[in-house]
Amino acid sequence: MANDVTAAEARLGPVVEIASGKVQGTIANGIHALKGIPYGASTAGHNRFRAPQPALGWSGVRAATGFAGRAWQLPNRPARRAVLETLLGPADTTAETEDCLTLNLWTPGLGDGGKRPVMVWLHGGAFAYGSANRAVTDGANLARRGDVVVVAVNHRLNILGFLHLDDIGGGRWMHASNAGILDIVAALQWVRDNIAAFGGDPGNVTVFGESGGGGKVSVLLAMPAAKGLFHRAIIQSGAAIRVSTRERANALAEAALRALGLRDDECARLQELPPAQIVAAIAPAACAVGRSQWPLLDRYDFGPVVDGADLPQHPCHPGAPETARAVPVMVGGTREESAFFLADDDRVWNGLLTETELRERVAAVAGPETEALLAVYRAAMPQARPADRLVAALTGSNFWIRSVILAERYAARRHAAVWMYSLDWQSPAHDGRVKAHHAMDLPFVFDNTEVADTTAGAPGARELAARIADTWIGFARHGRPDNPALPAWPAYTPDERATMVFDHQCSVVRDPGRDARLLWTRVVTS
Repeated sequence: MANDVTAAEARLGPVVEIASGKVQGTIANGIHALKGIPYGASTAGHNRFRAPQPALGWSGVRAATGFAGRAWQLPNRPARRAVLETLLGPADTTAETEDCLTLNLWTPGLGDGGKRPVMVWLHGGAFAYGSANRAVTDGANLARRGDVVVVAVNHRLNILGFLHLDDIGGGRWMHASNAGILDIVAALQWVRDNIAAFGGDPGNVTVFGESGGGGKVSVLLAMPAAKGLFHRAIIQSGAAIRVSTRERANALAEAALRALGLRDDECARLQELPPAQIVAAIAPAACAVGRSQWPLLDRYDFGPVVDGADLPQHPCHPGAPETARAVPVMVGGTREESAFFLADDDRVWNGLLTETELRERVAAVAGPETEALLAVYRAAMPQARPADRLVAALTGSNFWIRSVILAERYAARRHAAVWMYSLDWQSPAHDGRVKAHHAMDLPFVFDNTEVADTTAGAPGARELAARIADTWIGFARHGRPDNPALPAWPAYTPDERATMVFDHQCSVVRDPGRDARLLWTRVVTS
């Protein structure tokens, strides 16, 4: 089921009037697509490091037929192994811009009085890079399959979205710490105010995101300003337990100012510098400050800050926030998340890692629990190579344990239910080396398996995509993920720890990897 449509197949759709003006997108195969709709003003100049400002209105009909630009990206990211560049389909090549407060929307109906569930997608990229303009997360197939409205949001990232200036420069900068998340709140307000015109129900909104997008969902659950703007939440491979404290955020901001040659009383000059110069200060600032005190839980240098106002507490530390009590949550990840990141390591990619190297790599994160963890993974994977056990161990430390902690702490609130899952289907791409890798869920959730190399043409991929997409749709519609395509799926509890395993055959497993869970919990919370 391809979602790419040629210009000849797509035609202009009806004109839709929203609060800012009239917009017109395209229609193809029964789905209306409207792209690049502004939900806020440009964040350049005087608006830089401020809370998002309302979108400027326009006269006439605004074309919403193509993606607008993406936010400024983290510079100098390491290049991927060449054969992996299209593992998740083509990259977004739109321009980087501060006029990035835009959203893309796919719907089966315009102005038809429909009250469809609304699914708001938050892209990955560790709060530092990424965009809502990727082909693999095109929402047309998901909207068509579920009769839902899909919205994907672009917003500020990295230092331009999360620079804590309040303590340095004063109240003028009070929202700079969390500007990128406040952008998402503004997008959700846009959905509340405008989505009915696109056949959506503002009273039934689900936020869902993968990797850094899952972190964004986690943070939104703890933000008073977001309360009531969404009603269900899905966290994919990105559960956030802690984010930055004021102390660490202050140190990063001070270091960034020094890297830019600015004094503390010159914060206003930040609004005059070229954005490329500001993002270039990320690396030297992070290097000067060093790692977080909680490196396995607080993973973002320039990311959300517990500032006591916009974000009063950590997303899930010490427990679930009161603002999230009424929101059902689905959380999980892929079985071998770290295969995605370790694929660029020749020793791992070629299966050459030795037992000694495995011990050294695990010890770097596990400390005194190293030998116990090595024994657990050896017992669970007796025939596996050291490289495969490293993938499993770093998946446990970097991803899986955060999902488990969030699930158990949310389940303990005894109000809205929590469901947990694991995507265990392994990609055959590249001779199976990438396994059930990080972000492999994207083509399944969006029913775009032919877009990504990891799933294109793979046996069983389309059938599993149908199950997974229907599960996400069902959760958005009813607040429960169980559906006829799956076996009975109990809610997660700290006692039973029921986990749905998505594979060629789907099944519920109780407390998977118990011994590793207990050890990693000690490591990350000590």
